[in-house]
Amino acid sequence: MMKRMILMLTVMAVLIAGLGFVKFQQIQTAIAQGASFQPPPEAVTTLVAQEAEWPDTLRAIGSVAAVQGVIVSADLAGTVDRVAFDSGRAARQGEVLVQLDTRQERAQLAAAEAQRHLARTNFDRMQGLLKDNVVSRAEYDNAVAADQQMEARVGEIRAAIQRKTITAPFSGILGIRQVNLGQYLSSGDPIVQLQSLNPIYVNFGVPQQAASQMRSGREVRIVSAEVAGAAAGQTASPPLHTSAPAINPAPSGAEFQGRITAIDSIVSEETRNIQVQATLPNPEGRLRPGMFVQAEVVLGGGRSVVPLPATAISYAPYGDSVYVITNLKGPNGQSYRGVRQQFVKLEGARGDQVGVVAGVKPGDEVVTSGVFKLRNGAAVLVNNKVQPGNDPAPKPEDN
Repeated sequence: MMKRMILMLTVMAVLIAGLGFVKFQQIQTAIAQGASFQPPPEAVTTLVAQEAEWPDTLRAIGSVAAVQGVIVSADLAGTVDRVAFDSGRAARQGEVLVQLDTRQERAQLAAAEAQRHLARTNFDRMQGLLKDNVVSRAEYDNAVAADQQMEARVGEIRAAIQRKTITAPFSGILGIRQVNLGQYLSSGDPIVQLQSLNPIYVNFGVPQQAASQMRSGREVRIVSAEVAGAAAGQTASPPLHTSAPAINPAPSGAEFQGRITAIDSIVSEETRNIQVQATLPNPEGRLRPGMFVQAEVVLGGGRSVVPLPATAISYAPYGDSVYVITNLKGPNGQSYRGVRQQFVKLEGARGDQVGVVAGVKPGDEVVTSGVFKLRNGAAVLVNNKVQPGNDPAPKPEDN
């Protein structure tokens, strides 16, 4: 009985050892296959890096301001008798915008003119009597004073009537009407915005360290910043006055050229920035006061950079990098086309391009799209049929 048990245990031990050896061989084979496995190549687009000369510039955020802009308001109190303008149209200097009711002033003017006529008649009479020594010099002086007083009274009433005729102080574009026919206006009540749009100002701040580089006459490039309306393709409504041309605000990305015309005399204590003002032509009125824009001041000189599409840059907190195409060797010793991650130093941007000043040499083949799915040493398949945007001065569609 004991011999049978020992024999059975021996057979079981041999069987388990055999199964373990077979499984060990299978695991070793799987590990060897895994070590030699090469994932399929990722499809990417590439660009051969080239050196370019970029001018030195300084970028800042600015806002548009009118050369002349006011809220036209009532000078004297009165009731609106006539509204002579439509919202949003162009107005010429001296053009009548609103006429207030002047019936009371005109009645006062008629009475004052009658009194002035009487005073003038008395003055003429006194002048003749004085020559004949019929009246005294004091009576003559009273007649002169009465005549002058009534002349001033007539002028005062006429000035009041004129002040109730509200005109455009300069040529510009009217805003939205804020008064209605028959409305009573107090002195100072707003009537309409009036903005002169051509030329126009752009105000922006630069750090105090760059103040010495700001000079009158320097070229400034203005780019209208993206806003929700422009991004959604909204367009401005045409003005109500059919004779005035339609003026639409600039779409996102529209470019304008101007020059620095003024530099502030003080530096802000809060931001340590100095305000700079540029003037630029705006004949179509596409820039409007209050718009948010990006200003780029051309400082002169230049620097050598390697411009790459913005899609080629992999941004990360520990450093920006690109992927460079190179020949690599796999675990099996075979050569394949793969990527090497290269950290870079960036400086400036123009349109779709980012300037690389260190990390990439001219002639390097750099991945321009698909970087998000790559890792160091990954195999790639280059397909350049469709390339990402790489224009230093793109022209966005005017929606």
